Amino acid sequence: MFGICNLSIIPLRAEPNDRSEIVSQVLFGEHFAVLEKNKQWTKIKLHFDDYEGWVDCKQFQTITKENYELLSNQDIILNADLVEYISISDNSLIPITLGASLSFIDIPEINIKNYQFEGLKATGIKAKSNIIATAYLYLNAPYLWGGKTPFGIDCSGFTQMVYKLNGYQLLRDASQQASQGEVLSFIEESEPGDLAFFDNEEGNIIHVGIILENNYIIHASGKVRVDRLDHLGIYNAETNRHTHRLRVIKKII
Repeated sequence: MFGICNLSIIPLRAEPNDRSEIVSQVLFGEHFAVLEKNKQWTKIKLHFDDYEGWVDCKQFQTITKENYELLSNQDIILNADLVEYISISDNSLIPITLGASLSFIDIPEINIKNYQFEGLKATGIKAKSNIIATAYLYLNAPYLWGGKTPFGIDCSGFTQMVYKLNGYQLLRDASQQASQGEVLSFIEESEPGDLAFFDNEEGNIIHVGIILENNYIIHASGKVRVDRLDHLGIYNAETNRHTHRLRVIKKII
C-alpha cells in the first residue's frame, strides 16, 4: 500500500497516538510507502528520506504501487513561495507552504481532484551560492521540534528543506546528516552553504546549521537566526555566551 499527503501539513508521530511526539511533518504532495496499518493509524516510510512514523489514516490519499513508482521517478517540483494555494475543481483552496511537493500535479491518475497550481516552482539542481538565499526565506521562523515549514521548523528540518529546494538530498535528523558529505578540518576551509554540526556532553550530534560568510551561521534555535561561528561553536551575542559546541564541518556540495 502507498499514499500521498493531500493536506497542507500533517504530523508524523513516533507512536500511533494523538499525544505522541511529532518527529517530523509530511508536507502536501509528499509520497510514501505504508509499512503497517490499524483502524486509525498508518505507519509510513517517506520516499524522499526514508523517514518513518505514524500518520492518521484520514489524512492522506492512497495511491497504487505503479503510481508510487511513477511519482518516485518524476523530477522533484516544489512550491517556491512562503505560502501559496492549490485550487480544486469545486473552487475550494488548500494553503501549501514553502517546499510542498507539486510533482504529482501532472499525473491524472494521482491528481484525481484536479488540483491546480499557478505559483512559483522550484525544480532542478541550483548553484551552491543559492543555498544562502533560500536559507534566508526561513529567517525568524519559530523553532518547532519535528517542523519543516516557515511556520515552525527544527534545525535539521531547516537544513533539509533548504537543500531540497535547491535540488539536493539530505537525511532528516542532524545525526543522519552528519554522515553525509566530506569532512573539513577547519572553519577556514568552509564555504557559505556548508554544514556545521554540534554535539552534546555525551558526544551525540544534536544540532546543525548552515555556514554563512565571515564566520556567521544561520540555524534554528528558538527561531531561525544568525549567530557568530568560531572554533568553539556558536556564539550568541545577545546572551554573550556559546550556545552550541562545534563537532564537525561537512561539505555536501
